[in-house]
Amino acid sequence: MPLSLYLLAMAVFAMGTSEFMLAGLLPDIASDVDVTVGKAGVLTSAYAIGMVVGAPLVAMLARYWPRRSSLLAFVLAFAAAHAAGAITTSFPVLFATRVVAALANAGFLGVALTAAATLVPPDKKGRALAVLLSGTTVATIAGVPGGSVLGTVLGWRATFWAVAALCLPAALGVLKGIPAGRGKEEGTGRSALWAELALLTRPRLIVVMLLGALVNAATFGSFTFLAPVVTDAAGMGDLWISVVLVLFGAGSFIGVTVAGRLSDQRPGLVIVAGGPLLIAGWLALALLADKPAALCTLVFVAGALSFALGSTLITRVLYEAAQAPTLAGSYAIAALNTGAVAGPLLAAATLSTEAGVLGPLWASGLLVAVALLIALPLRTVVAAGRSVEVLQ
Repeated sequence: MPLSLYLLAMAVFAMGTSEFMLAGLLPDIASDVDVTVGKAGVLTSAYAIGMVVGAPLVAMLARYWPRRSSLLAFVLAFAAAHAAGAITTSFPVLFATRVVAALANAGFLGVALTAAATLVPPDKKGRALAVLLSGTTVATIAGVPGGSVLGTVLGWRATFWAVAALCLPAALGVLKGIPAGRGKEEGTGRSALWAELALLTRPRLIVVMLLGALVNAATFGSFTFLAPVVTDAAGMGDLWISVVLVLFGAGSFIGVTVAGRLSDQRPGLVIVAGGPLLIAGWLALALLADKPAALCTLVFVAGALSFALGSTLITRVLYEAAQAPTLAGSYAIAALNTGAVAGPLLAAATLSTEAGVLGPLWASGLLVAVALLIALPLRTVVAAGRSVEVLQ
């Protein structure tokens, strides 16, 4: 894998850290800018919604720019938004910086996913995607806990500055590793915008986007509410929350790495083997969450299987949208973040049921089961190593 791909992953690491870090910073942010914690929580929702809406819109706006210029503009805008957030004392301004950061993140990922596929041979898209997405998984292992510690020691503004600083090596990587000018697929041979948008009417693309959204909803639904599972269901101390989150992140890194070696040629193996195991993993976690040793083990397993299955489905989105060279990445990001928005909302609704803090775990198992029920009769769509001509 080329060095430039790893530098793009560094930017994804910074962006993943930013997306999830507020969970540990909200009380301090709320106190500092004089709002309630509940109101400060809209910063997280605004970011996720900005990602869903921004991915296709920003990609469309940038489709006539060379990829290097687009990526550089997005990563610098992301850094600037965090620098502005670090110095403001106004909640509306902070809210605006989160929206700008989300749009820049969406635009960067949308272009980076497509650019990453052009940096490697055609049959290595899955591995390239795995490297890129490893930035997100490493963020859950190191970035989010590290940001929480930094915020505790130096204040939440220091975490914002750190995220901005991480973007600088990534910007250098874009300048050094992404070719200047337009690639062949970006020039006169690229499809018109309407033709790229028309791909959204193709049933097989809709299917894999839906499956990716369902699996990601399951992942982030439970990930968001792991803290009360640790403290209430398992009866562990607050310090164990970070340990469990790191275990989930470590599992996700293993899962996306292993799947990256299989998702190009053997996606069916990942889906057929990983799907039922993931359902069993979420249900086992719900049943055994009161046992700390089982909780720690199953969280690692759930992280690995979730990201293995999720990244494989997102790779399928890139294959199915291969005729949309500038929007394929945004379709993948929209699918991912639709799940990231819907999953926590659904999981939150289960907290008021008899299942209590274990409700999100049961909901995650159900979401993956629904995904498999949809995928089973359409296995030729989701299990082909390359795009196949079915469901025309």
